[in-house]
Amino acid sequence: MPHPVPRPEHPRPQFVRADWLNLNGRWQFEADRGDSGLERGLVGHELAGEITVPFCPESSLSGIGDTDFLTAVWYRRDVELPAAWAGRRTLLHFGAVDQDATVWVDGTEVGRHRGGFTGFTVDLTDVVTPGQTATIVVRARDPRTGPQARGKQSTRYDNHDCDYTRTTGIWQTVWLEPVPQVHLRRPRITPDLAGSAFDVVLPLSANRTGYRVRATLADADGTVATADTAADLDLAPRLRLSVPAERRRVWRPDDPHLYQLRLELVDADGAVVDAADSYAGLRSVSIDGTAVRINGAPVFQRLVLDQGYYADGILTAPDDAALARDIELSMAAGFNGARLHQKVFEERFLYHADRLGYLVWGEFGDWGCNGYGPDGDNQRPDASYVAQWLEALERDHSHPSIVGWCPLNETWQRRTDRITVLDDVTRAMYLATKLADPSRPVLDASGYSHRVAAADVYDSHNYTQDPATFSAEVVDGFPYTNPGERAGSWSLPYAGQPYFVSEFGGIWWNPDAGEDEYSWGYGERPSTVEDFHQRFEGLVGALLADPRMFGYCYTQLTDVFQEQNGVYRFDRSVKPGVDMARLRAAQQRPAASETPS
Repeated sequence: MPHPVPRPEHPRPQFVRADWLNLNGRWQFEADRGDSGLERGLVGHELAGEITVPFCPESSLSGIGDTDFLTAVWYRRDVELPAAWAGRRTLLHFGAVDQDATVWVDGTEVGRHRGGFTGFTVDLTDVVTPGQTATIVVRARDPRTGPQARGKQSTRYDNHDCDYTRTTGIWQTVWLEPVPQVHLRRPRITPDLAGSAFDVVLPLSANRTGYRVRATLADADGTVATADTAADLDLAPRLRLSVPAERRRVWRPDDPHLYQLRLELVDADGAVVDAADSYAGLRSVSIDGTAVRINGAPVFQRLVLDQGYYADGILTAPDDAALARDIELSMAAGFNGARLHQKVFEERFLYHADRLGYLVWGEFGDWGCNGYGPDGDNQRPDASYVAQWLEALERDHSHPSIVGWCPLNETWQRRTDRITVLDDVTRAMYLATKLADPSRPVLDASGYSHRVAAADVYDSHNYTQDPATFSAEVVDGFPYTNPGERAGSWSLPYAGQPYFVSEFGGIWWNPDAGEDEYSWGYGERPSTVEDFHQRFEGLVGALLADPRMFGYCYTQLTDVFQEQNGVYRFDRSVKPGVDMARLRAAQQRPAASETPS
């Protein structure tokens, strides 16, 4: 009996074609700790072991569970391409491969990609034949040294502090897709709430005389709007879908309405050449003074820090239900959104956030470039940071649940009279974000090194545990800024932007930790569960009562390995004595910024 395909759901829910082939499951696998596999001929050889894709070899779900350093790893699989794909182009998609990937098919190199958090695609048309078998080989290099966007992956053998078990190689779905010779590329869907419309950009692989693009917007009652335009003049034709007043239904947290969207490329005779299904939510994000508004109204953002780790899958959720379950657990505790922390999440997570009305801030796993320069120039992010962040922005632009972007987190570096690499890259990532998406606010760096004067949002991190002291520092001492303990100022001063405390709490409640277990949280551990509840209520209450706050982000949703300060355990079970109804009640009280003055 064949093994069931793990993670069988379509990995790209906003751009779904009918034909595709999921390549998750059993692949040949071999670790290459000396990175000598190319010289040893592994491109053309059978590999020594097996792995279950899309789970990384460090995870138990992969069937390997090797947590030692893996400088390079190799994958190999024979795939029979459906004969029905003849006459079309064959695309091979990788959801994410950490870190530097090279792909060969039947011994021919077909593509390379750098960056462990974003996907890439290679065109196999010139090297494969539908109806025949092709051999796919992937090498992933993941060195432990040098500047690299790693997120929370440990560069030491063991987990320590807030660095965790590494992810090497393939960790998201691999899949094949046939497309026409001239075809649609991923759309960019931007809601225009003021105009009651959607603007849709439909990039094409090429133009052909007489071709047109067409979009159809629908709801449960049928077609809402259609639009079409010539596809032989512009490489990225634009369409506008106007929503009549009687069919206008806004996407919001308490009513996350999604319209269905059909996208088509039509030839000169009116035949559909290419088609894909998508969806869209009609909502807006705006700034009014220090307020961040959703659909023109104040919605206090009760966010939780979500790091997206799983005990059995590491960075990869064990199944699609686990992604939705994390959102449901968060909402059960009273949160209405999350900072997706130090990781570009699987796109399926964003799909569930879209349909559940969950507000999220998209972030990048930027940690991994510190300590590579002298004091005052210690952080050296490179051009790959900007490239990979642009890939994330392109992938995720159309998700209505995303209400803000944060390319960097806790970059700390003393400001001097010299412009540094960190200054350049911070500004580049900020400007790239604004150019790619002017519709959402951008926080240049969460906590610490605010280095872009024009940034839309300002924030700070504060893990003071006593609610009275916390309130004195953050509320009475507004604006609280991270002081830059490592000599000198880290940040430009606050300039009156919308402000929130984007990390706080981290209450270390883990009464069932073993005596010898490595466990930590922030500050002094509560002595009782009542102490935990009172501390939580006091901390969130201080921020809810401050009219200058548009939101907050509590650390964190779940324990992650040794960092045991989550609302839930690492296995997502409820901690001893924790009353979710009480946490929810503490957060659901009206915020001062939501209450008319």
